[in-house]
Amino acid sequence: MDDKARAMVLASFAADALALGAHWIYETERIEKEFGRVENFFSPLADSYHPGKRKGDFTHYGDQALVLLQSVAAQRGFVLEDFSRRWQGFFADCDAYVDAATREALINFGQGTGPENSGSHSSDLGGVARIAALAYRYRDDFDGMSAAVHAQTAMTHAAPAALAGADFLSRTLFAILQGAAPKEAMAEALAEGVADMALDMRLAVAFDSAGKESRQVIGQFGQMCTIVSALPGVVHLVLTYGDDLRTALIENVMAGGDSAARGMVTGMILGASLGLDAVPLEWLQGMNRYLEINDLLATLEKQ
Repeated sequence: MDDKARAMVLASFAADALALGAHWIYETERIEKEFGRVENFFSPLADSYHPGKRKGDFTHYGDQALVLLQSVAAQRGFVLEDFSRRWQGFFADCDAYVDAATREALINFGQGTGPENSGSHSSDLGGVARIAALAYRYRDDFDGMSAAVHAQTAMTHAAPAALAGADFLSRTLFAILQGAAPKEAMAEALAEGVADMALDMRLAVAFDSAGKESRQVIGQFGQMCTIVSALPGVVHLVLTYGDDLRTALIENVMAGGDSAARGMVTGMILGASLGLDAVPLEWLQGMNRYLEINDLLATLEKQ
């Protein structure tokens, strides 16, 4: 299980790095023209949302996931106040892209709001896409995982749909790390109820999309960041490429839009299911923060 838990984290970061070059390009034809088939890492284009980033870096989603991993390793678990401090410091000290949810949360912090109430109105998948470190730390403690995932998501994304998606993903990842197949885990999480009607209905529809052409399916669900669009796309990718993490993450990027958040969640689920052998070695070695991530995971293992 430790091998699969480690793969869950590494595959999530690799998915984000793979998406960096084409992130937030919605025209799939443009992705093909600029990059061809995205089978390895690329630097973002000059007009990207991620200027200054280079091949092997993360988007602002992956950067935040790394901040969370640093916090969990330092605190030997999830401490919301520590993550909050580190998260605010990250955006104060760098020129990473600041999306709408981040801007709203930073404004709330600036007005003196605490991290329990600082969340934006955003329902984007990006909030819950950060959680690999929490699933790793609490892989044998469902209540601990669920509470930590909910709290870290709510710090920046407090919309009911975002929190419902966070709870769905907690149940799914915990079950997979305990040995369930992804389809079984997601179906059980859906059966337990998703506390947002639109998301619940769309996730149910996503189960019927397995095996269909991914660009078309993700285009129909919506390539955008909102969880009611992005999380059903994750379900489609997992069910369609359940034995092939590499192809799942490539097809995710080729489908365009917010491929970083979609990819991070897809990587978590398939990494937890398939283990380290499923994650391409060239992707791991190509991540500029790979050694740091390994060291942080090693620190957690010693605790």
